[in-house]
Amino acid sequence: MTKYLISFRDEAMDHRDEDVAEIAEASAEMTREAVAAGVFVFGGGIKGGLEDAWTVDEAGVVTDGPYPESKEHLGGFVVVDVGALEEALMWAGKCASACRATVQVRELLPGADAL
Repeated sequence: MTKYLISFRDEAMDHRDEDVAEIAEASAEMTREAVAAGVFVFGGGIKGGLEDAWTVDEAGVVTDGPYPESKEHLGGFVVVDVGALEEALMWAGKCASACRATVQVRELLPGADAL
């Protein structure tokens, strides 16, 4: 099995207030489906925006914000553990539909959970 990160930008979640409850329920349903299928590893939305992110460089210097030059930042994610990329893309489609946002799919390096 291979783990994939399905993520979306915070800016992609610019929805009308009256749609938020419906989107939240659709996202919860997609998560319940992934749990029932045995592929859900972990996921969630990310609190706040640029003002709630920090960057720490290799020297330990802390800077407010994810990257000073960035206009985009991560808004949420799901990690699935599936047998093939095609299956990860299928779950990504379900996530994009539930969240009403374009998502990105990236394979995680093996061994990240071995510690």
